[in-house]
Amino acid sequence: MIRVPFLKNIYYGWVIVFIAGLGVFFSGPGQTYSNAAFIDEYIGEFGWSRSEVSGLYSAATLTAGFIMILVGRFIDKFGQRAMMVAVGTLFAAACFFNSLVTNMWMLAIGFFLIRLLGQGSMSLIPNTLVAQWFVRKRGVALSLMALGGFLSAMSFPIINTWLISTWDWQFAWRFWGVLLIVVFIPIALFGVRNKPEDVGLIPDGNQSSNVGVNGHLLGQTVVKAEQDWTLKEAMKTRAFWTILICVGIPAMINTGITFHIISIFGSNDLPPQVAAMVLSLMAVVGIPMTLVSGYLTQKVKTNYLLLFIFILEIILILMLLVTSNYIMAIIFGLLWGVAGGFERIGLNIIWPNYFGRKYIGSINGFGVTMGVLGSAFGPLPFGMGYDLFQSYTPVLLAILIFPIVGVFCSLLAKKPDKEKLGLS
Repeated sequence: MIRVPFLKNIYYGWVIVFIAGLGVFFSGPGQTYSNAAFIDEYIGEFGWSRSEVSGLYSAATLTAGFIMILVGRFIDKFGQRAMMVAVGTLFAAACFFNSLVTNMWMLAIGFFLIRLLGQGSMSLIPNTLVAQWFVRKRGVALSLMALGGFLSAMSFPIINTWLISTWDWQFAWRFWGVLLIVVFIPIALFGVRNKPEDVGLIPDGNQSSNVGVNGHLLGQTVVKAEQDWTLKEAMKTRAFWTILICVGIPAMINTGITFHIISIFGSNDLPPQVAAMVLSLMAVVGIPMTLVSGYLTQKVKTNYLLLFIFILEIILILMLLVTSNYIMAIIFGLLWGVAGGFERIGLNIIWPNYFGRKYIGSINGFGVTMGVLGSAFGPLPFGMGYDLFQSYTPVLLAILIFPIVGVFCSLLAKKPDKEKLGLS
């Protein structure tokens, strides 16, 4: 049992939410909104083309994506605490490695490490951790955790720009490596517990008035409310595959836009400062939207939230074709923030809600793999399309097909029932 004197009346799961949110925040060095600040630095210093850098980023992300399946299995085997400390340590080392890049081979390895450890693992582990500690309040808990992601997206572009302009891009990488070692790893080591049952607690805390006071019986009641699917069982459902498609499409589109946002806006005669403002605005708007979507998950079917996301994606792509002034950029950032807020909750909560807690690492690991793979294919077509046509318009029109497919998949992604499928 965890006993923290000043938290004795607070369910420890909320402390877990804070630590998980911190983990999502520190996934930043591996995220595209952070790496976007370094792209022009690489191109300017080493003379590489935008297609070459985009290709390396996509290839490294693609390779990392396949390995995320193993990371999910490791979470189920070793637990979130051990994985969070191990991944955090390796991630810090990866940041230091990226500060030493001098050739394309080193850049490829650096991209691979930060995408695997940051964008993939540091996103997957916190999500599976919070899912273990909450069932009824999972939507609210995940929405609070997601605030760390929006704070990350809001602050990293600005901090990176300042660090690079004040010192250089090498210093910026080392800065985040030091913070991971000094701040995140100790908190994860001493604060994380894998699940409430390990410390004599139950999911959601002993606050329900409609169940017994015996913690063990209450825990049984809560867990029984969910169906626990193995990965093999989940793969037999239509919902599993349609959700995978729904996860991959926003990852691909958002990564492609974010990676080239400065260049896209530049082609519309908007300066880099406007692009940085849009990224920060998206994060700021995403914060309240995350809280709203966390509440809505308790009222609205999750696949309907996904439907709303894809409708917004279609609008955002069309807007990029005509965003050529400050006002349009602000509107774009606002809508992008709304979409991002719903994405962070809808695409994360659907896995434990549909398939339970017991094997969430393996199952959600597949989901993160699809997200990473989707993000791998995002930057390359934008880079190649611009190099070929000297315009982003053909690429933006072509990728409209993907959110349209997402609309149909979200409607098909209905919650499965093991008893009806004869798997119970």
